Amino acid sequence: MRVLVISDMEGVAGIVKWQQTSGGDPMYEEGRRLYTEEINAAVRGAKAAGATEIVVMDCHGAGKGWNFNSLIPELLDPACEFVVQEHWTEYTSFLEEGCDAALFVAMHARAGTPDGVLNHTVSGQKWSNLRFNGMLVGETGINAALCGTWGCPVLLVTGDRATCEEARELLGAGLTTVAVKEGLGRFSARQIPPSRARELIEEGARKALGDLRAVEPYDPGRPCEIEVELTTTDAADEYRYKQGVEIVEPRKIVSRAEDWWTAWRQFFF
Repeated sequence: MRVLVISDMEGVAGIVKWQQTSGGDPMYEEGRRLYTEEINAAVRGAKAAGATEIVVMDCHGAGKGWNFNSLIPELLDPACEFVVQEHWTEYTSFLEEGCDAALFVAMHARAGTPDGVLNHTVSGQKWSNLRFNGMLVGETGINAALCGTWGCPVLLVTGDRATCEEARELLGAGLTTVAVKEGLGRFSARQIPPSRARELIEEGARKALGDLRAVEPYDPGRPCEIEVELTTTDAADEYRYKQGVEIVEPRKIVSRAEDWWTAWRQFFF
């Protein structure tokens, strides 16, 4: 069984401030350790479930040289391998070769979620809302669509309670979720201690991989229209001459194609 672990940082137990997720900040090193250990918990659970190949892909943009490179390599469980991307959604080889399941660790809620800890969608400075064929989604939806392009189902999502609810709404009741904290606002939460959170994530991963058909691979639909609401008018400038992308309002762009992956690449790369 081949398993892809996709991870972000804001959904980790113990993390509630941007300083814990921003590369180079003194509090970031604490965040990195907490982050790496939650991923290790998912790796242990996957191994216990019978995974023979586990690849971890860090999807957290921490800034500077830490972009998609926030894991602490020497602390990673030796049962996995890990990927450092230059750009988010760049690495697809493992999915293209055939992947049985994906586990999403430490995800966060989409922008505007009142009880979503550190909620945002892709870029909190430039993006407001994101829709796939009219459905409001966040980064869980992006990663799920990436996996679904190659028929890989998402079986586990961990993060705060709001994120888990968002993921079940998108992917269905068969999804296993682990809530490690409950948001009290954007920068506050009632949390489970990290050691207990890791136990729950490990068990959740093991349980989720017990039924590879519990969740269907996510496909936003064909043809596909991706709509992005931007926070400022100048944020649209970089998309002005991209083929297949239309600026439909001063702060709104639309990318249209026959499938999600084509529509995504038209404007994101």
